[in-house]
Amino acid sequence: MEGNKSKSLIKSSFLKLKTYCENASFKGWDPYDGLNSWVIQKTPLGKSRFLRLAWIQLFKRNPINLRVVFGIKKDYNPKGLGLFLIGYCNLYKVEKKQEYLEKINALGNEILRLKSKGYAGACWGYNFDWQARAFFQPKYTPTVVASTFIGEALLEAYDITKNQAFLDNAISTADFILKDLNKSYDDDKDFTLSYSPLDQTQVFNAGLLGAKLLCLVYKHTKNQNLLDQAKKIVSYVCKKQKIDGSWAYGTLPFHQWIDNFHTGYNLECIKVYQNISNDNSFEKILQTGMNYYLNTFFTDEGISKYYNNKMYPIDIHAPSQLVVTLYKYGNLTEQKLLVDQVLSWTINNMQSSKGYFYYQKKKYLTSKIPYIRWAQAWMFYAFSYYFLEFHKDE
Repeated sequence: MEGNKSKSLIKSSFLKLKTYCENASFKGWDPYDGLNSWVIQKTPLGKSRFLRLAWIQLFKRNPINLRVVFGIKKDYNPKGLGLFLIGYCNLYKVEKKQEYLEKINALGNEILRLKSKGYAGACWGYNFDWQARAFFQPKYTPTVVASTFIGEALLEAYDITKNQAFLDNAISTADFILKDLNKSYDDDKDFTLSYSPLDQTQVFNAGLLGAKLLCLVYKHTKNQNLLDQAKKIVSYVCKKQKIDGSWAYGTLPFHQWIDNFHTGYNLECIKVYQNISNDNSFEKILQTGMNYYLNTFFTDEGISKYYNNKMYPIDIHAPSQLVVTLYKYGNLTEQKLLVDQVLSWTINNMQSSKGYFYYQKKKYLTSKIPYIRWAQAWMFYAFSYYFLEFHKDE
């Protein structure tokens, strides 16, 4: 009975979210879109790195949405479209509805239109300038994260539609990863990837996402070099795992935190490499990491902790990535009780009556701004994997 109650809650929640996203035409705001404001774009304030960083944080951290006042418009986010595209592909696998097929074609074509130009391979960035502590990226500067999610989405869309443009662009993304991104090597000649062509950072999940896309493209091309390069990235990151099974976010001094959803990314990507390559040499790393992930980041009540050592902020990325990580790892059914608890808590505490999900809950405040990529696309994506796994139970 409890299982039926959870299933009903999850399905109802998804339908409300789906209606909201479709009515919004998949456009919206983003936590990091503050630099799209006229204040930064058309005044000298935009020339200061410090002010750009502070301006982004003002919008990201503020639970009051200032975007309309400062001229920031809702727009397509390419990565968000990629997440929605994978979601509709999963839904189509469950139930071959014409409406899903239409969405797959429309989203895929919009993604191709938004492709960044001037690189060795197909690639995508975000629809806003972005100032991070480590680097600055102009609007639509391609990133490994956005490009790999989109490349995977296009491969999924190709499998359903047989649209050759979807496949060609996804395969081309491997050239962007291997030729345009900067590499950082260790003493064994293993390496990881930079976040974009403009920086030299070593963010572990970013490198692994690139490796995952190389593996997915290998399934179509059988180019052994893609698996060989993916293994070098996986090996680099696995050597950075701590003895307890955790990973820091990256190598820089201010990248030493350990968090929920980036840990989930790491496990997902290593497992995808293992499944496609049939290379089990990282199995112990996976087992240790999965045990750490499940035992550290989720409470008995179903709350998804952000960090390994503190609860807040409770970020919508964490429960959504849990579903995806477990699906890709192959233990979603085994962990169904946990997943149902996490999704039920998230729905009851972080979904608006209007259907959209909140960005973050802090101890005393909740940011209820309906971010399209960070919250809506991610929960849509997560729900689709849940239905893909459990539709056989219906």
